[in-house]
Amino acid sequence: MDDDYDMPTPHEHALEEAAERGSDSLAQKVALMTAILSTLGALINYQSGNAQTEAMFLKNESILKQAQASDQWAYYQAKSTKAHIADAAAAMATVPAVQARFIDERNKENREREEVRRAAAQLESASRRLALESDGKLRPHERLALALSCVQIAVALAAITVLTRRRWLLWGTGCAALVGIGAAASAFIMSW
Repeated sequence: MDDDYDMPTPHEHALEEAAERGSDSLAQKVALMTAILSTLGALINYQSGNAQTEAMFLKNESILKQAQASDQWAYYQAKSTKAHIADAAAAMATVPAVQARFIDERNKENREREEVRRAAAQLESASRRLALESDGKLRPHERLALALSCVQIAVALAAITVLTRRRWLLWGTGCAALVGIGAAASAFIMSW
C-alpha cells in the first residue's frame, strides 16, 4: 500500500513553490512595470493633448485679433479717403461757410482716423502676443509626443519580455522607459 501514495517531501514542495514563484516573479515585476509605464503614458498623453489644445486656442485668438486689426485698417483707409474728399471739396468750395463745413469734416475724419489707427495697432500687437504664446505652448508638445512614443515602446518590449521569457529584453524596456521619462521631464521643465 505504501506504493500507491506518492507524498512529496517538504523539500520537494518548497522546490516546486520556488520554481513557480521564479517564473511568476518575472511576470509580476514586468506587469507592475507595465502598469506604472501605462499610467505615466496616460499622464504624458493628457499633458500633450492639453498643450496642443491650448496652443490651438491661442492661435485661433491670434487669428481673430489679426482679422479685427485688418478690419480696423480698412476702416482707417475709409476715414482717410473721406478726409481727402472733404479736403478736396473744401479747396474747390467758393462759399466760405461751405468751405468751413468741409474743413471741419476733414478735421473730424482725421481725429477719428487716429483713434482707429491706435485701435488697429493694439489689435495687431495682441495678435502677435497671442501667436508667440501659442508657439510657446506648442513647443513642449513635440517632446511629449516623443516621450509617449518611448513609453509605448517600453510597454511593448515588456510584453515581449514576458511572452518570450528573455530577461535581456528588460534592458531595452528600461532604456526606452528612461528616454521617455527624460523627454517628458524636459518638456515639463520647458513649459515652466
